[in-house]
Amino acid sequence: MANDTQQTKMKHELSLLDGTMLVAGSMIGSGIFIVSADIIRYVGSAGWLIAVWVLTGVMTLTAALSYGELSAMFPKAGGQYVYLKESYNKLTAFLYGWSFFAVIQTGTIAAVGVAFSKFAAYLIPAVSEDNVLIHSGFLKISAAQLVSIVLIIILTFVNTRGVKGGKLIQTTFTLTKLISLFGLIAFGFLAFKGDIWTANWTNAWDLHNLNKDGSITTLTMGTALGAIAAAMVGSIFSSDAWNSVTFVAGEMKNPKRDVALSMMLGTIIVTIIYVLANVVYTGVLSLNDIANAEKDRVAVAASHVIFGNIGTYIIAVMIMISTFGCNNGLILSGARVYYTMAKDGVFFKRTGTLNKFGVPQFGLWIQALVACLLCLSGRYGDLLDMISFVVVVFYVLTIVGIFILRAQRPNADRPYKAIGYPVLPAIYILMGVAFCILLLIYKRDYSLIGLGIVLTGIPIYYISQRNVKHEDETGLVS
Repeated sequence: MANDTQQTKMKHELSLLDGTMLVAGSMIGSGIFIVSADIIRYVGSAGWLIAVWVLTGVMTLTAALSYGELSAMFPKAGGQYVYLKESYNKLTAFLYGWSFFAVIQTGTIAAVGVAFSKFAAYLIPAVSEDNVLIHSGFLKISAAQLVSIVLIIILTFVNTRGVKGGKLIQTTFTLTKLISLFGLIAFGFLAFKGDIWTANWTNAWDLHNLNKDGSITTLTMGTALGAIAAAMVGSIFSSDAWNSVTFVAGEMKNPKRDVALSMMLGTIIVTIIYVLANVVYTGVLSLNDIANAEKDRVAVAASHVIFGNIGTYIIAVMIMISTFGCNNGLILSGARVYYTMAKDGVFFKRTGTLNKFGVPQFGLWIQALVACLLCLSGRYGDLLDMISFVVVVFYVLTIVGIFILRAQRPNADRPYKAIGYPVLPAIYILMGVAFCILLLIYKRDYSLIGLGIVLTGIPIYYISQRNVKHEDETGLVS
């Protein structure tokens, strides 16, 4: 064990390109290939489909530009956890870290891992989610779940061997998926069908629910806002992890500059891809085809039109590349939050140690354990609904923190200042609060469960503080 803890400092090995690829690669997982089906069922028209993605992109970019100020002020591992601690207190930061560990990061890793398996089944049918290997009472385990667990374990192991291996996988797979996605979009524009495009963009701003049987449900002003918020759950999940580079700030070569630039560049690239991909969907598929795509696999249906019968396999390989790289980025960045929490005495002590490769090995493995358990739970779909509410709550709190720090520390060194302050940060806060309120009204059950997960962290925090002086490595200590 002594050899595992000799390295006491993180290695500064991540460049601006690495940071940008981490942001883009962590953002692009399986969502862009699937969630448009659910979005179109809520909003019912091509114009509002694109508007949901643009609105999400604007929110995400606004948040990224605001986070840049915080990342430059506190260029160290932990990212958002550190910003919340500096702006508020250790309790608020812990509630974020606890939620991050219990559902946000681990739930996303599980969902992306299962998505990898589902699309791998196009090439290897034996790993399908329909191939149930164990069914005993309440326990039901499919081949897809086991493959996702193996994927998580392999990527976790690679990342325990140092940041070099993780960044090589991340940069390689992200560049591959970006080139592939731009290729899909280019071929998609060439395959546009004039009659479908015209039909989809006639009455493009008629907002209504589009039911699976082809019927529509008219919306009132109140229910229309709720439909937009519900539709944005999928697009916000697909755009999440844009702040992943802040967690590895302690390993960036020039964190005061490159963390902010990585968030901005990565977010812009991904937003452009997401909007263009949805434009392609509306150019090759009818709205009913988007809404009724088998198992919501819109990209598979579009690829079949664009490339013919081989399109299914092309898109399956693309999504496997995408989800593989996405999970690598999530796994790489997530453990740095637990590392910083342990240093503050609010998480497992061993999580605050680095192995001989300069990475928080114990944090990586406990993150993998929880993610694997969530894979086995079979409830990852429900987790995603909770994640969107919880992450936006903490994004709003973090951006409010910019105003707090400007007032409390007016003379602090700010190598980078939030673009558009105070207008853009204030706009994000208003949009985020509105989104969360609408989810509490129209997706109350999942939102309240997500809020409940956050609040369970309060007694855990106070227990950890009461025991903070105990030197038990299996407990929550300093």
